[in-house]
Amino acid sequence: MVKEKELRKEAGVPAIVEFPTIVKEAKKSYGDIFMNEPERNHFAEYLTGLMIASRKTVNGMVQEFADGPDQSCLNRWLTEVDWDVRALNDERLRQMQKDPSTRYHAQGVIAIDNVLVDHDGKLIEDVGKFWDHADKRYLIAHDYLIANYVCSSGKHYPLEFRRFKKREAIREHEAFKDHNELLRELVDWVVSEGIPGDLTWDCYFTNAKNMNHVHAKDRVYVGDLKTNLKLNFQGKEMNAVEMAERIPLESRKPVMIGEEKQWYFTKTIRIPGVDHPVRIVLLWECWNSRELRKVLVTNRVMWEVTRILRVYLKRWRGTETFHRDGKQNLGMGDCQVRDGQGQTRHMYLVFLAYSLLMSELKQSRASEWALTKLSTIGEACRAVGRETYRRTITWVLDRVKEDQWTPNRIHAALGLA
Repeated sequence: MVKEKELRKEAGVPAIVEFPTIVKEAKKSYGDIFMNEPERNHFAEYLTGLMIASRKTVNGMVQEFADGPDQSCLNRWLTEVDWDVRALNDERLRQMQKDPSTRYHAQGVIAIDNVLVDHDGKLIEDVGKFWDHADKRYLIAHDYLIANYVCSSGKHYPLEFRRFKKREAIREHEAFKDHNELLRELVDWVVSEGIPGDLTWDCYFTNAKNMNHVHAKDRVYVGDLKTNLKLNFQGKEMNAVEMAERIPLESRKPVMIGEEKQWYFTKTIRIPGVDHPVRIVLLWECWNSRELRKVLVTNRVMWEVTRILRVYLKRWRGTETFHRDGKQNLGMGDCQVRDGQGQTRHMYLVFLAYSLLMSELKQSRASEWALTKLSTIGEACRAVGRETYRRTITWVLDRVKEDQWTPNRIHAALGLA
């Protein structure tokens, strides 16, 4: 206990005496999902902890509150208490449709990618040993496949996820599903929910089965292509590198990608195993570059290159930005409960915290509690923390002025004695 208090004081975070405004509003909006007021309070405590706790484990969260829950109570609410996390996610997505800046739109993009969320504990349900291509090392982690929505406004938020399980971790009553099967599950879920928008993913998922599946649903996809994938070009089967060697320099055309000029060649072709024609876009860094920079493919053969690029470029915004902010600011990988249901609920609560904060970004005027316009999730978390500071300071002044509390009594009430 002493160590926990010292960690909190080192982080400089005051004891929480009142839920932040954004959490109070969420408690009202989502309160009907929970059976009683104690459950609703645990919901608010967990959301608050995700946004501003210095350590976003269950134990770290409860240490932030002056008169917070017992650790076992919050842990039990997360892992055992009967509440419907699917209903929570459904309500979150309904709430996002109330704001024009986060509403579904025909010009929206659904970006799907997987992310490794590493953990310290090896006994957490469904964790496995995975190779992290970014860090070039093995991690003990969960492997999540997440569908994210990128709005026409530029705002974005996660929709739904699937957790990949290694074959050796599959239980008797379960069937093994690889990443591509999970992607198709997410596509089916998007279609069943009637969520508009074009789908995009990276080359890991660009294969005939996924392309055929999406095309059969009458949905658009834009993905990048592995350069060794076989294509049919000029009556022969070859890969993208071999195809590029046959393109004369004068056939390359310039295109602006942001503020950067690149060069492209595009053509409608066939890919073995793909039951529909596709438009392929070869991209080079310079007019006379020898090496390809990127190869894109889409089932919309009549689209202009600029439209194909617009969809694909939203893949990074919809996936990498959420992965970064979820890990760095909202504790996506910090939950240490071993129970699989607890880990699932934690992930959906991270989704909710992210969505609540995203709704506050880039508003025409600053929210009263934030005091300033917010442009990033990190700024929003810090604004919630500053509001907590203000409320705690006000609480201390009121106790001194109105109730004549001594410093020792205030220290005790804040858990700082």
